[in-house]
Amino acid sequence: MEFKQLGLSEIVLSALAAKGYTEATPIQAQSIPSLLEGRDLLGIAQTGTGKTAAFMLPSIDRLIASGKRAQPRGCRMLVLAPTRELASQIAESARAYSKGTKLSVTTLFGGTSVHKNKTDLARGVDIVVATPGRLVDLLDQHYAILLGIEILVLDEADQMMDLGFIHALKRIVRELPSKRQTLFFSATMPKSIRELAGQFIKDPVEVKVTPVATTAERVDQYVTHIQQAEKQSLLTIQLRDPAIDRALIFTRTKHGADRVVKLLAGSGVASNAIHGNKSQPQRERALAEFRSGKVKVLIATDIAARGIDVSGVSHVFNFELPNVPEQYVHRIGRTARAGAAGIAISYCADDERPYLRDIEKLTRQKLTVQPLPENFLGESAKIKSSRAPMPVSRDEQNGRSGRAMQSQGRPGGGQRSAAPRGGQGQGERREARPFNGERRDDARRPAPTGERSGEPRRDSAPRSDAPRGDAPRNYARPKSKFTARPARPAGAGGSRPR
Repeated sequence: MEFKQLGLSEIVLSALAAKGYTEATPIQAQSIPSLLEGRDLLGIAQTGTGKTAAFMLPSIDRLIASGKRAQPRGCRMLVLAPTRELASQIAESARAYSKGTKLSVTTLFGGTSVHKNKTDLARGVDIVVATPGRLVDLLDQHYAILLGIEILVLDEADQMMDLGFIHALKRIVRELPSKRQTLFFSATMPKSIRELAGQFIKDPVEVKVTPVATTAERVDQYVTHIQQAEKQSLLTIQLRDPAIDRALIFTRTKHGADRVVKLLAGSGVASNAIHGNKSQPQRERALAEFRSGKVKVLIATDIAARGIDVSGVSHVFNFELPNVPEQYVHRIGRTARAGAAGIAISYCADDERPYLRDIEKLTRQKLTVQPLPENFLGESAKIKSSRAPMPVSRDEQNGRSGRAMQSQGRPGGGQRSAAPRGGQGQGERREARPFNGERRDDARRPAPTGERSGEPRRDSAPRSDAPRGDAPRNYARPKSKFTARPARPAGAGGSRPR
C-alpha cells in the first residue's frame, strides 16, 4: 500500500518522497490509520519492520494539527527507548520526517551533557526521545515536566524490562497526564510485558506483523562447531572473504568485545567495539565509521547493538552464542534489512550446545552446520605465529608507568621490600622511618609557622618517606564521625605512634 492512501498530510508525504519512500510496510499500513484517529496501540514488531515510521509519521501529523506549543521544561511527544543508539536513531528519523515543519526534536540520554539537556528543555521541545534513566534524573532535579505530553511511545519495551528500567518506567508514568495517546511496542509479548502495557494503554488497537520468535526472512543461518580457543582464528580467516561488505560480530561481554578487537588488530584486521563501557563520543564515532564503510567490522554486545540500523550489513557473526535465545533473533535481524539478503554464522563451543538447542527450539528451525575450512589447523597456526603483540591501551600504559614510579620510591633501588606490608593480614606493620629533620617536598610546602627549623612537630606522628600506600595505619584509617583520640608524641612511654 502507498503512503498517500493512508491519510497522511502533504507535508509529511513530501518528507517521505524526499527520502524516496512510497510504499508502506505491513506495520505502517496497519498502524497509521488508527493512530491518526488518536487510538492507543499495542504493536508486536521486531526491529527492522519499519515501526519507527509507523508511530512517528502519524504523530507528526497530530502534533501539527493540534497547534499547541510546548511548555517550558516540557514536551508534547515523548519517545522512550532502551539504549542511546536506538534513541539517537529515532531522533534522526523524527528530524527527517518533520522536515519542513517547525517541530523541534531533542534527545536525552547518558553520556551527553546534562547542562545541554536542561537548556534544551528550558524553552520547551515538541518531540523528546529519551532513555528512562536520564529522564528520571531530570525529573528528580525538577528540570523536566511531563504534564503537557500529548503522545507517549514506549519502543522495545521487552528490552527495557530486561535492562531493569521497570522502576524508572513506573516513576515516569506517575508524572504523565491521564489524557494522552500511548503507543506500546515490543518484539515479544510475554505475560509480564502485557501487564506492563496495561499500566500505560487503554483500549488499544493491537497490531502484530511478525510471529513471535521467528527469525528474519532472507537470512541464511549457519553454525560451526569449534573449540573456544580456535574461534579467533576462524573469525580472522572468514573476515578475509571479499564478499563481506560489513560484518557485525556479537560477544556476550564487554571485555570479550575488546579482546576480539585487539586480536583482530594483531592480525591486521581493523575493527571497532561498541558497548556500555565506551563513552558516547566513542560509540558515535564507531557507528559513523561502520556506516560509512571506513571500518567494515564492528564488535558489539547485545545491549549496545540495539538501534544499529545499517543497511549494508552483509554478515552477522555470533562469536559467542547468547544465553538468552530471544537475543539471537535480535542479533541476526541486523542483517537482511531493507529487502537485502544476509548471512548469519554462529560459533558453538562444547559448553554452548545448550544455548544452541534453546535457539533452535525458539526459532523452530535447525541451523545449517558449516564445517571448518580446509587446512584450518595449518591456517590457524600461521595466524597465531604471525599475530602481532596485543596493543596496550593508554590506561594500561598509565597504570604501568604509575607502578614503576611508585616502585622507585621503595628502598633498595626499586626492589620490593621482603618485609610484610601493613594491613595485609601478616600480623606486622611496616615501621615509619625516623624523622631526619628534612622533607622531600620542602621546596613545595612552606614550613609550619611557630616551629624551629629542622625539628619535628611534637603534636604529630613522624612523617614517613615510604610511598603513601605503605603509610602507618593511623594515616590510612578512614575518618570517624567521632572525635579521634590525639596521637601520643613520639617517644612518650617508649611506644610508637599508633
